Amino acid sequence: MFFKNIHVRIRIVLLKLADILGVSKDSMMKHVMKIASIERVHPEGRRLSYEVADKINDLKLPGVYLVKESKRYYPNDTMLSHSLGFVGIDNQGLAGLELIYDQYLTGSYGAIKYYSDAKGNRLELSEIYEQPQDGVNMTLTINYDIQASMERELDNVISKYNPDGAWGIAMNPNTGEILAIASRPSFSPSNYSKYSVEEINRNLPIWMTYEPGSTFKIVTLSASVNEGVVDLEHDTFFDGGAITVEGATLHCWKHGGHGLQTYLQVVENSCNPGFVNLGLKLGKEKLFEYIYNFGFGQKTGVDLNGESSGILFNLDRVGPVELATTAFGQGVSVTPIQQITAVSAAINGGILYKPYIVKSLNEPETNSVILENKPKVVRQVISNESSNTVKYALESVVQNGTGRNAFIDGYRVGGKTGTAQKVKDGHYMVGNYITSFIGFLPADDPEIIVYVAVDNAKGVSQYGGTVAAPIARNILFDSIGILGIEKRDGAGEKNYKVGEKHYKVIPDVVGMDVGDARKVLKDFSLEFSGSGNTVSYMSPSSGEKILEGEVVRLYLEEE
Repeated sequence: MFFKNIHVRIRIVLLKLADILGVSKDSMMKHVMKIASIERVHPEGRRLSYEVADKINDLKLPGVYLVKESKRYYPNDTMLSHSLGFVGIDNQGLAGLELIYDQYLTGSYGAIKYYSDAKGNRLELSEIYEQPQDGVNMTLTINYDIQASMERELDNVISKYNPDGAWGIAMNPNTGEILAIASRPSFSPSNYSKYSVEEINRNLPIWMTYEPGSTFKIVTLSASVNEGVVDLEHDTFFDGGAITVEGATLHCWKHGGHGLQTYLQVVENSCNPGFVNLGLKLGKEKLFEYIYNFGFGQKTGVDLNGESSGILFNLDRVGPVELATTAFGQGVSVTPIQQITAVSAAINGGILYKPYIVKSLNEPETNSVILENKPKVVRQVISNESSNTVKYALESVVQNGTGRNAFIDGYRVGGKTGTAQKVKDGHYMVGNYITSFIGFLPADDPEIIVYVAVDNAKGVSQYGGTVAAPIARNILFDSIGILGIEKRDGAGEKNYKVGEKHYKVIPDVVGMDVGDARKVLKDFSLEFSGSGNTVSYMSPSSGEKILEGEVVRLYLEEE
């Protein structure tokens, strides 16, 4: 009779649990009938909703207990998702920083220990409670506001151009600290199982390899200046639209070419034949020496998993044509993290730093530092004097050349555009480009550098200056307020093209009748708030410069 009652009770437990958890009787039978002092119902009984847990609790089934478990929570959902990574059902790190630093981030469960006899019966002796231990805290180099700006801008470019992908990195060029990093498509770490392996594992800023296009010309420029093979302001080059190297004709992006230019104008105009000529002046040994020293062809060692090393020509297979194409960024494959790290060296005084995203690991209760990452110098690549020349040239690109769409009035911005054809099955694709821009400010003493790339933007002319430069500009503009960067003396005027919008000074209309204010502000879009016919306040303030057509807000009140 005793055994019969036990089997009846077991069957009741089995059926009720199977029903509530929505699993088969056979599946639940394996748990209920298992001979063990403690059996976890896994995975069926894990991550239960409060509603399901209450149903089980209300049954008060003998020998059935509910135990609270911790669960990783990502309050910002998709923000920084590829770099943060995610955890599995047992909070074990499966990707990103969660995986790399799992041994530090994982805490330990608490426990109640008690004494029992040989048959497992609990004895009436004191229990021992072991308190659960939290994992350590992790502090990142990420600036939350700059990260939010980058995430927003990438979302905007996805909505506007429906590209195949987009990614960006922001860095402190003087330390190697990553201030922001993001890519699209993105995913939610809290619901990673709903996404494909490609979506969750490909952190594009460190994984994606592709021909960089004209942003790579900064390396050729830096090497040429440092080796003294060119005087940017006095040496000249005639661009007829193409250059022939050992029977191969290499074209400039501008049909008919740029004509006679100084080499500073070669940089401003991103003239391919001009950079081919610089590459030939340097020679393959010297150019590739700089390419390696800038960190290409090898992993940067950033503390994120999944980094690629890119692909370079073997030097013994580099002929004049391969040297020529490499000089303007074609025929080599690099990663975004390599590019921003290399250009940081070109503009920070010539020092290559190892990039990093984890600033420190901290004890959870006192927040005292357990492990701290500090800026790590890899090598000196070019001289400080050469770096100053490179900064000057790249600032001129934004004022006068292909980077004009990154110009910010009153601030010194430097940068370089890139437009690279994609390769598929050994052939260049038609009408399918990765457009990019790398920019920094202040140009004379950089505090932030931003790299943005867009893969196959639709419905727009696919040029780095058209697609990527405005995105980078918006992130740089937001960073001005975030980092407290002030306007600089020596900020030049933008060299406008025919039909291009100009920056204009906002006239003062405070105190004017709204009709008169409209006439005075005819070059701007107007938004009104308040009631009345007299302008009492305006934003931006008078005397500021903004692009014609941009919004000026007027606040009205009765006179």
